[in-house]
Amino acid sequence: MRRLVTTFALLPSLLFTSVAQAQELVFGFGHADFLAEQADDGAYLSADYLGTRDWRLLGFDAGLGVTAQVHETGDIFLGGGLQAQRDLGRRWFIEASVMPGAFFEGEKANDLGSTFEIRSLVGIGRELRGGRRLSLAFTHISNASIGDQNPGLNAISLRLHVPLRHRARN
Repeated sequence: MRRLVTTFALLPSLLFTSVAQAQELVFGFGHADFLAEQADDGAYLSADYLGTRDWRLLGFDAGLGVTAQVHETGDIFLGGGLQAQRDLGRRWFIEASVMPGAFFEGEKANDLGSTFEIRSLVGIGRELRGGRRLSLAFTHISNASIGDQNPGLNAISLRLHVPLRHRARN
C-alpha cells in the first residue's frame, strides 16, 4: 500500500503538460492476467493524466498523457505517450493509447522480460451528467519481443474520467 501511495504522489512530476492545460484525470480499477503460468494475477489500480487533445490523428482527437498502474502483488508500471479519443455521438466515445514505460515486478514470477514495456489500451465509454465519464478498457503490456522473454500481461478495467476543466460538447 505504501508503494501505491508513493507512486500516485509522484505522478504529477511525470506530467508532460501543465495542469492548467490538462484535459482529465482517469482512475481505474481492474483485474490483470499475467500470461506466464507461474505469475500471480490479481487486482490493480491505475491513474492516468490525459493532456489536452489538440491534434487530429486518423479521425481521433489526440494528445499526450502519462499513466501509473499498481498491482496488488506490488508490480508497478509507469509510462507516457500518445492518447486519443473519438466521439461516437449520443454521449458515447472510444479511447486508445500507446504508452511506453517501465515495469517493475513486485514478485519474480511476474517478470515480463525487461524493464522497458509498452502499454496499449482500447476502451469504450459513456459521458455521465456533470462531465464525468465512465469507460471499460482492455490493456496489454508487452516488451514487443525486445526482452529476453515476452510473456505479456492483459487486463480489463473500469475507468472514471474526471475533467480538470469543463469541456464544451459539440
